[in-house]
Amino acid sequence: MTSPLLIERRADRVIATLNRPEKRNAIDQHTIDALHALCAELEAEPRTLILAGSEQVFAAGADIAQLRERRADDARNAINASAFIRIHELPMPVIAAVSGYALGGGAELAYAADLRIAAPTLKIGNPETGLGIMAAAGATWRLPEIVGHARASELLLTGRVLGADEALAWGLISGIHPAEELLDAAHAMADRIAANDPLATQHTKRALRAPRHEHPDIERELQAELFESTEKMRRMTEFLERKAQR
Repeated sequence: MTSPLLIERRADRVIATLNRPEKRNAIDQHTIDALHALCAELEAEPRTLILAGSEQVFAAGADIAQLRERRADDARNAINASAFIRIHELPMPVIAAVSGYALGGGAELAYAADLRIAAPTLKIGNPETGLGIMAAAGATWRLPEIVGHARASELLLTGRVLGADEALAWGLISGIHPAEELLDAAHAMADRIAANDPLATQHTKRALRAPRHEHPDIERELQAELFESTEKMRRMTEFLERKAQR
């Protein structure tokens, strides 16, 4: 069986490309299993993750043929949601490079990323209610955090699909790049992340995703650990030495 994910591993990042072209990269159980396996790898060896699809489609949604056969117990098992939560909770940042269609579960996979950039061809949204279900793999709670409650309500209750310009204006993505340059732009983001201290990056991500009631205590504790780190001393010493030489 062809792998639903094409994975390229580098020292500081992993690039995972959705690979079900015959199904427009629809997310099926095989894809979910592959995402869980990738998460296990990145939990053990933290690196930045870049998620991508093809130039025409990121992921057209969940596999409807499989979804039609699922019943109440499947919903309670949160099959897709559990994988997307795990992606969001990876120690290092996740970048989604989204080109073409990202609908339903494909949109929710993109929402799970820390950073989202897109091609001008982007079409993103959650039309689930038109199929007699709801967006239940993170959209109802992640989307309000990303774009605000009013806009999330409009998208989820109407099933409207956004193009790239509107997604940028709403803050759903942070940049638009030509499709042929999209992956390069994702790598440029990963390069900037790689230039920073990995532990400081991980602690920043941990603070960003912590619930409001944990703030400001969580910043104090994470910063306290960083203040004692040898990497902080090394980087600050080098900064001061460079400044003195100017």
